[in-house]
Amino acid sequence: MIELRPFAKLGGENHGWLDAKHHFSFAGYHDPARMNWGNLRVWNDDAIAPHSGFPPHPHRDMEIVTYILEGAISHQDSLGNAGRTEAGDVQVMSAGTGIRHSEFNVEDVTTRLFQIWIMPTRSGEAPGWGTRPFPKGERAGRFVTLASGYAEDEDALPIRTDARVVAATLKAGETAEYPLGKDRKAYLVPAKGAIRIDDVKVNARDGAAIADIDVLRVTAIEDSEIVMVDAA
Repeated sequence: MIELRPFAKLGGENHGWLDAKHHFSFAGYHDPARMNWGNLRVWNDDAIAPHSGFPPHPHRDMEIVTYILEGAISHQDSLGNAGRTEAGDVQVMSAGTGIRHSEFNVEDVTTRLFQIWIMPTRSGEAPGWGTRPFPKGERAGRFVTLASGYAEDEDALPIRTDARVVAATLKAGETAEYPLGKDRKAYLVPAKGAIRIDDVKVNARDGAAIADIDVLRVTAIEDSEIVMVDAA
């Protein structure tokens, strides 16, 4: 089962400094049919204007993964963490028992990012934050794990949930496989390019909600960058 969610039909709002599109119900956009996909709760496609951003605000009990498409984001939080995450890289914030943070685009260009929220399967733990670069060469032609709730994914950023965030870069004509399993759900968004899953074409920034597929096969129609959540 593959449900295509075209970018042009996503909910969202343009706040001037923030142009946000929502794959799932979020803020002022509500769709009872799009509350979550498994334990994936939020997938926002955000464009943040230069020298603007989200002022300090609180979270708890949520795993928040940020994938940078263009530009960079600068993070500060109530634990004293501070860092800058650039295009192609990932940061993870485990809100745990509670954390306040700000996310600002201090660059001279617009920052575009995916913000992904996954509901945790462990609670009552201290909050945490981390970021790391993921060289694009490592994900050329195949899926690599960027964030994971599984101990065997030693090179991935840890999240406290039954899920993985994976990515791949494919040249036109290339195919990558991912062993999803029929008891799992996946949500896939091409950051760039266009891909095909079976007979379904998924363009840049469209969403594809995927279920009941044992091995997922993705073929690039043009050079593509793909981000996907493997959810419980």
